Amino acid sequence: MTTNKNMSSSAVSSLRLFGNIRVLVISALFIAMSIALGKLLAFNVTPYIRISFENLTILMAGIFFGPFVGAAVGAGADIIGCIIVGYSINPIITLGAASIGLVAGLVSGLASKKSLRLNTALSVGFAHLIGSVIIKSIGLRVYYGYPIGWLAWRIPTYIGIGILEFYIIWLLLNNKAFSDQLDKVRKNGRNSA
Repeated sequence: MTTNKNMSSSAVSSLRLFGNIRVLVISALFIAMSIALGKLLAFNVTPYIRISFENLTILMAGIFFGPFVGAAVGAGADIIGCIIVGYSINPIITLGAASIGLVAGLVSGLASKKSLRLNTALSVGFAHLIGSVIIKSIGLRVYYGYPIGWLAWRIPTYIGIGILEFYIIWLLLNNKAFSDQLDKVRKNGRNSA
């Protein structure tokens, strides 16, 4: 019963943050950073494997502001990034990007608040498993015909990327000054609704 209550209050808080101008500005910044990290600063290891940190700010949006803001940042970053770079928009990959922010926010809201390290690790891990490894791989297979053998390499790739992203997010959340400012932004968003 408390889990459903926590989930619904977390979801309502996430929806209320959409009306906060600070969250909107930070989300726009997260979208811009995701595009820069994913489309401009990525590098291809093989024709099928690309290393980038485009999901870092999507994960941050989900963990910091909840599942709905995270999903909006993920979808926005993918769509706008494809338009800017000239890629065709793959709706399955866009769904994968949105699910990264959604899952990170949901897991962060449901996971134990007692251990920041565990909460952050679970949020990043489940978000990458569902969004990057499963949904985006399906999109790459369906739309572009990527071989399944090469798609399997996404698992160790995202384990490595996920560990680095976890560490960056955990360091930020562990920083008292950063956490205090983040709490102020969240609190103002709840009070303005």
